[in-house]
Amino acid sequence: MGLMALMGCQETVKDAKQENALPHIYPDYIGVTIPVNIAPLCFNMADESALRIDAVITDRHGHQLESQGEESVDFDLDDWHTLLGQNLGDSLSVTVSTKYDDGWHTYRPFTIYVSPDSIDYGLCYRLIEPGYEVWSKMGIYERNLSTFDEHPLIENTQFEGCVNCHSFNRGNPANMSLHIRGPHGATLLRNNDGSVTAYNTKTDQTLGLCVYPYWHPSGRYIAYSTNSTSQLFHSAGSNRVEVFDTASDLQVYDVEQNELLLSPLLKQDSIYETFPVFSADGRSLYFCAARPPLSFAKGAGVALLDSIRYNLCRIDFDPATGNFGNRIDTIIDAAAMHKSVSFPRPSYDGRFLCYTLSDNGQFSIWHHEADLYLLDLATGESHPLVGANSDDTESFHNWSTNSRWLVFSSRRDDGLFTRPYFCHVDANGAVSKAFMLPQRNPRRFYRQRFLSYNVPEFIIGPTHFDSHQASAVINDEARKNFGVR
Repeated sequence: MGLMALMGCQETVKDAKQENALPHIYPDYIGVTIPVNIAPLCFNMADESALRIDAVITDRHGHQLESQGEESVDFDLDDWHTLLGQNLGDSLSVTVSTKYDDGWHTYRPFTIYVSPDSIDYGLCYRLIEPGYEVWSKMGIYERNLSTFDEHPLIENTQFEGCVNCHSFNRGNPANMSLHIRGPHGATLLRNNDGSVTAYNTKTDQTLGLCVYPYWHPSGRYIAYSTNSTSQLFHSAGSNRVEVFDTASDLQVYDVEQNELLLSPLLKQDSIYETFPVFSADGRSLYFCAARPPLSFAKGAGVALLDSIRYNLCRIDFDPATGNFGNRIDTIIDAAAMHKSVSFPRPSYDGRFLCYTLSDNGQFSIWHHEADLYLLDLATGESHPLVGANSDDTESFHNWSTNSRWLVFSSRRDDGLFTRPYFCHVDANGAVSKAFMLPQRNPRRFYRQRFLSYNVPEFIIGPTHFDSHQASAVINDEARKNFGVR
């Protein structure tokens, strides 16, 4: 493998001024750790006065990969993957040169580390305008992480309503739950043959519709919460929107028996329970729980909303019988720290649990102070994901199936739109610097896409989701009801 370059109008970098500084590129890929099968890290110069940008990637064996363009570098897909495959567990050196009105400038090289830990096939997410009150076009989309290919699973142009709460069992598209809101509201569950069934998840013994799904590793059960949710618009301050619950409970759905499994410990009026997730071994249910302020509980308004803080809790679950334990344990007493936990996600190897920590409440995507934390399930100790966190919002997150990568939503790019970032977590909990989901000509791409990436979920292969069949099921009035046990 020798010197490779994109064909086309390419200039020779000559008489370049040697700069001692690192290049200021967008996105910031300097010093990141990447999986061997990730799409090319194309980038722009952050300085938009640049006339051309050139990048040469070199490994310690003398192999090189070069790209040059007017706006961004765009590495050949096959050559990129060949180079990464030759450098598993090693670093690549990237030399960036930029042409300005006064000629070429060459910057100090930076490194990219190629992890031997691969990442899953793809990512599923909802693309939605970052508004508060109404929705327009939205959908659930699938992205191949090794390429730039993206296509919709389903869009709400095929029916009237909103799509959300997509969930897979450890990234397996065969086990899928998808929630539809609006006039054709339903929860869609994918069957083993690939077909989907529409369910009415509200029962006379539960608070409302099932949301926030999380699959049991066996595939037999799905944990859901049911939430009575409202919005508050602050007149001042950085967190302009507050999404909060006025009631919430938990239940587990038995897919085989078509029954909701209930526990009085998980549907207490004096406790708000939300965001249930099963442990890696399927024998525990983690969730977030808070006590509402007395005045709020009595309907006296939302003046004390800032004092609602959620702890991380756990209850036993027996997969053989579907029975719950008889006590709730508090794993992280965030309220005692004047903080609040949301979005707990255990790693699939049972080693860690990642969660979001914010000042209050449970809907942290509008909290600019929200950061990611890692709980060591062996020691009970937590620490912030320093390499992944930023000065802006870090919120929803998910693990890759090998438990070595996290994908999470962050507003660090512009403070407005959530975009997917990735970081590597090693067996000891050390976290690498986060990098943004690669795109071709990323600055142009993200400037033209005025949409937020919502609920990124890893998938281990293409979903092969039949949107025409699903939309026909959604538009049909027939709904299958949940039983209750």
